[in-house]
Amino acid sequence: MRLHFVSKYPGWWLLIPLLICTLFLALSVGAYPLHPAKVADVFRRVLFQGSQTDIDAVVLLSIRLPRVLFGALAGAGLALGGVCMQTLFRNPLADPGLMGLSSGAALAAAAVTLFSSAAPTLLAHPLSMPLSAFIGGLAITSLVYRISHQSGKVRVDAMLLMGIAMNALCGALIGLLLVMADDAQLRNITFWSFGSLGRADLKSTALLGGIMLLPVWGIWRIRDAMNVLLIGEADAASMGVQVEKLKFCLVTLSCLMVGLVVAMAGLIGFVGLVIPHIARILFGVSHQSLVPSSVLLGAIFLPLVDIFCRTAVAPSELPIGMMTALLGTPFFIFLLLRTRSVA
Repeated sequence: MRLHFVSKYPGWWLLIPLLICTLFLALSVGAYPLHPAKVADVFRRVLFQGSQTDIDAVVLLSIRLPRVLFGALAGAGLALGGVCMQTLFRNPLADPGLMGLSSGAALAAAAVTLFSSAAPTLLAHPLSMPLSAFIGGLAITSLVYRISHQSGKVRVDAMLLMGIAMNALCGALIGLLLVMADDAQLRNITFWSFGSLGRADLKSTALLGGIMLLPVWGIWRIRDAMNVLLIGEADAASMGVQVEKLKFCLVTLSCLMVGLVVAMAGLIGFVGLVIPHIARILFGVSHQSLVPSSVLLGAIFLPLVDIFCRTAVAPSELPIGMMTALLGTPFFIFLLLRTRSVA
């Protein structure tokens, strides 16, 4: 990885007005279109007159606003999780899914869907699937991390191999559960596995935003150590960085952010791969700019994709995870070819 610590373009803070414009656009566009003037008018009336009950206000505040904000938070979390994994593996092709987080969450969600009839009072609760997916993802990641811990150190190569093995195992178990599922359960599992922002509401958005403050703050605190880690573990240790503690922090903070998003929205792939790399191309690899630019680009990217998902086949919608995969796969192939040509 070449260390371009100087931005090629103006500061990342220029992404802030772009984010505001994107959110405003996402609030305006949908199956029920709202003119930007109406959006501004609804916010003005709510601010100065209190609660509003007309259809414009209900659509904007109860349906579209939570979804747009949730999409921005999810995109930011997935992108920052990708930054952590790419720093840990010192490879721009790394992704949070390498640790088995997504596959573990998918396995837990499939199991809850399949066995909900066996314990309806417990597993049929609306929170059972997101909570189980979160626990399942963290459990697989913790297992990968623990097995990779040898002689007081975490071997990154062993972690990568264990992650691949766990992804394969979880995939096989998910396939077994799909064979056992009936039509309704199969439809629910498939819908969740493609990802969607349609289940977002004010409570889930507030929960995601509140919890994400901790890992974002933590990553910002260790940004200088992350810069040093890019040089190499031995060099980082010689410069006073506690490498093993830093690895643990990167894995934990990434899994917390990505696990929350996956649990609440389903599987949304390639955001953690594509967005950090774009930020790195535009603003360099220094985490002083890479961390905030990745957060902002992720918060811009996912609501834009969601606009297309909501409007392309309206009044139905396309799974957002499917669209991010369609966009991310060609970019991933480009990265592979580019990396091979550089090597």
